[in-house]
Amino acid sequence: MTEITFQYLVYIWIGIAAVIFPFLLRITAPYGRHAKSGWGPLINNRLAWFLMELPALLVFVFLAFNRGFNFDVVILIAILLWTFHYFHRVVIFPLRIRTKGKKMPVLIMIFALFFNLINGYINGYWFGYLSQGYPSDWMSDPRFVAGALLFVAGFIINLYHDRILISLRKEGNGYKIPFGGLFKYVSSPNFLGEMVEWGGYALLTWCLPTFSFFIWTLVNLLPRALDHHRWYLRKFKEYPVERKAVIPFFL
Repeated sequence: MTEITFQYLVYIWIGIAAVIFPFLLRITAPYGRHAKSGWGPLINNRLAWFLMELPALLVFVFLAFNRGFNFDVVILIAILLWTFHYFHRVVIFPLRIRTKGKKMPVLIMIFALFFNLINGYINGYWFGYLSQGYPSDWMSDPRFVAGALLFVAGFIINLYHDRILISLRKEGNGYKIPFGGLFKYVSSPNFLGEMVEWGGYALLTWCLPTFSFFIWTLVNLLPRALDHHRWYLRKFKEYPVERKAVIPFFL
């Protein structure tokens, strides 16, 4: 595949994200706290997380290592960061979540699996086949430095607030209002962290495929955060009204 053809395909992928974004704002995906009947067969929630995240790890790594080990340092860092994130999502996160007895519609899992397959392919193919690499001074470029800091900060924000949510589930008795950290300002700081993380990744790699992933991260997580926020407000009369959904003081 030529680089021009590949770029056209990525632009189409971004266009699909723009088209489905309004629909995601209207349709609440029926899993987790939003689970409901009528969406077909169900699968164990923990198994579903493992299966639907796995393609993003396997496909990306398989394609990215098409170069063998002939990487410049920046591409190697990009591969390691991606692998680090998705190893956590595929192996560690499903083991940590407290979702005993909960199930997810198979249809939702298939949608997520398809997204991760395409996303892993686009980014893995870029780094493994088309990227011409980075200049020797790229790691001192402000885009790389800021992007790396944002990636690390976003991952820590996501991990820390996931831990708060998981600890609440350990206590039993259903859902509770989360407090601590950025929960003071927003209902879904874990989603905020993931958006910051992949925004940083797009910045430090400075290429169209990783930018497309950042766009898709916003398209997937902004509607979900708004759904969570409305759910909290409906369920808890005492829910802090000053909190926003996902972006402090703004949204």
